[in-house]
Amino acid sequence: MLLALEEARAAAAAGEVPVGAVLLRGGAVVATGRNRMREKADPRRHAELECLDAAWGAGLRGPEAFAGTALYVTLEPCAMCCGALVLDRVPSVVFGAWDEKAGMAGSLHDLLRHARLNHRAEVRGGVLAEECGALLSAFFAGRR
Repeated sequence: MLLALEEARAAAAAGEVPVGAVLLRGGAVVATGRNRMREKADPRRHAELECLDAAWGAGLRGPEAFAGTALYVTLEPCAMCCGALVLDRVPSVVFGAWDEKAGMAGSLHDLLRHARLNHRAEVRGGVLAEECGALLSAFFAGRR
């Protein structure tokens, strides 16, 4: 999660909402990502998708490509990001701050563990939640 926080800080420094993500396999970094919505003028460029795209670019493709990986992200994933994580069959998702407004990994709904989907991830929320939440709070306080 500390590496994801570094990505989130880099996003904040670029004027983006400070969310960062890191994909690990066996403790080794496979890919990283951070919010790039403003940079790319695309509201879909969330940290999780940037990270998954980087993993695809590194050759992780196919139904078993993400086996043994874990995605660490500083904010509870939204519906779009949960959908991508399910489709890529990421087996483990660890997130920091809960998102009571848009979180779909336990707050509003739980898409990552939905019984009717063809893949369910192991989910752990609230890891370094205070640090992750403080970064987001400071960012938005500066915008108000």
